[in-house]
Amino acid sequence: MERWREAEGKMVHDPLLHLSPRHAFHRPSDGSLEVATRDEAERSIWVPGPIIVGAGPSGLAVAACLEAKGVPSMILERSNCIASLWQLKTYDRLRLHLPKRFCQLPLAPFPACFPTYPTKQQFLAYLEAYARRFRIRPCFNQTVVSAEYDGRVKLWRVRAVRAGNDKAAEYVSRWLVVATGENAEAAMPDIDGMSMFKGPIIHTSSYRSGAEFQGKRVLVIGCGNSGMEVCLDLCNHSVRPRIVVRDSVAQSRAPPFPMRHFATKVWSHHHDKATVHILPREMLGRSTFGLCMWLLKWLPMRTVDRILLLVSRVMLGDTQRYGLRRPRLGPLELKSLSGKTPVLDVGALAKIKSGDIKVCPAVKRLTGHGAEFVDGRSEDFDAIILATGYKSNVASWLKEREFFSDKDGFPRKVFPDSWKGEQGLYAVGFTRQGLMGASVDAKRIAHDIKQCWMAEPKQRMLPSQT
Repeated sequence: MERWREAEGKMVHDPLLHLSPRHAFHRPSDGSLEVATRDEAERSIWVPGPIIVGAGPSGLAVAACLEAKGVPSMILERSNCIASLWQLKTYDRLRLHLPKRFCQLPLAPFPACFPTYPTKQQFLAYLEAYARRFRIRPCFNQTVVSAEYDGRVKLWRVRAVRAGNDKAAEYVSRWLVVATGENAEAAMPDIDGMSMFKGPIIHTSSYRSGAEFQGKRVLVIGCGNSGMEVCLDLCNHSVRPRIVVRDSVAQSRAPPFPMRHFATKVWSHHHDKATVHILPREMLGRSTFGLCMWLLKWLPMRTVDRILLLVSRVMLGDTQRYGLRRPRLGPLELKSLSGKTPVLDVGALAKIKSGDIKVCPAVKRLTGHGAEFVDGRSEDFDAIILATGYKSNVASWLKEREFFSDKDGFPRKVFPDSWKGEQGLYAVGFTRQGLMGASVDAKRIAHDIKQCWMAEPKQRMLPSQT
């Protein structure tokens, strides 16, 4: 109790004291200090360490790295579980697209018994074990509605609403880590006639298995990894789907700064063509991603692109014969400019070659019972699945426009310089480099915050847990 009284006494000299006219200190179980007005209209909770928004893999990685350095943190998560995208919005057959060694989080590799490409269930088990190992206990059902820096007291104010409760709580800290990532919200395209279509239109975030579509005519719009895998899953459930392969529909995110203007010209030039890079998941005896990483150590990107396309042509044949025109830019160059990932084939291409999956051009408009395509053809469908990707939602709640863009909700700088802003603001999970990029940024963020933490001894005055 003496340590608690000492901490409370030191808080008298903290700028947080002036956050509300009347204060009463509370002592939550997580060790934070809670300041509330006496009528409990809105609580202000002082968080000694950083506030992390998002309990996905990126947020867990930062919290684990901070814990390893002795720095406490608080995670605010809008869902009721960790990794909600993986748990609640992914299809059953999903596996990691990259080998596990490129997807492990800091300080804890995957179990040796896991396969090279872990299943969705195995990845979730890994994340649950990761959270237990580093004693990570997020605050669930907390939807952040606003976050802004208060220059008067030099603190971040984060307002969150608990599910089923209209009252907001304000969390206050010297540091804010944005870990909501690239895939916070489903990207929904605006297609003429959507309101007229009489069948179900769902995003892949609501798709679980092809079993529910047996006997139906299904159109999949979007040609990324999700669109191709959904089509493959439909085929495995005796459905013969159609897939729309159009770059401008499938692309849901703007390209990273400073190449937005150039890349937009590239998209416009190809907007009427079915363009997609399809690569084998493995080539020359190793994973395609691992091979790229190795080749890029010695060769320029465009040379590596030529090698990838040559080997792909030998292994997969000419994809253009099946309506899959390759973009003018190589797969790595296109990824660096637009963020668009090439498709790593796990069997969908064979179904396209056999005719089980039909490739369609862009949709001109939807009708009551189907779709009309830009080539003039029309076809009836019972259901439409939108494999149109995800987008950031940062711009909707973060009141900051210098570090994050208000157009796409991404940091204005690109990896590896996209992790740190000003006044204690950080970003993780926005690298377009997958879990590997998030892990790199998590380590940097934890190291940077630890330096500040050590420089401010008062920050380490935590209430006793006894």
